[in-house]
Amino acid sequence: DRVPALAVFGHGIGGSMLKRSEFVEHVVETLRTFGPVEARAMFGGWGLYHHGLFFALVAAETLYLKVDEQNSRKFAALAPFVFESKDGKKIVTSYRAAPEEALESPHVMSAWARSAYGAALRAAAKKVGNRPSVRKRRKVVL
Repeated sequence: DRVPALAVFGHGIGGSMLKRSEFVEHVVETLRTFGPVEARAMFGGWGLYHHGLFFALVAAETLYLKVDEQNSRKFAALAPFVFESKDGKKIVTSYRAAPEEALESPHVMSAWARSAYGAALRAAAKKVGNRPSVRKRRKVVL
């Protein structure tokens, strides 16, 4: 029965000045079984990257994992990440709060992280597949 976190887009501390909290350090440590994870400061929170791909975020001391159609049932009971845009609109994202048991066990966390990373990979593949082809035709001069 978690209440969704509400982040204010564009507000808060950003950039490299933000110091990782104990919670962010704990999340990164818990993800070690999953693989290397880099935490980058963003919009007053943290983006989590695995092999350069954004798959999770930390906001208001809550870990949110990437969700899509393929893994949404697994995440259905978990609170979504919601942020407020500069014009005041509340936007529900494709990220859901990680379950408490994942924060307590690296092996449990690894399974949830793999699911979120899979969603991030599928989203990245869709973006590449939806790009218009930019092929230059060569003129053949005879």
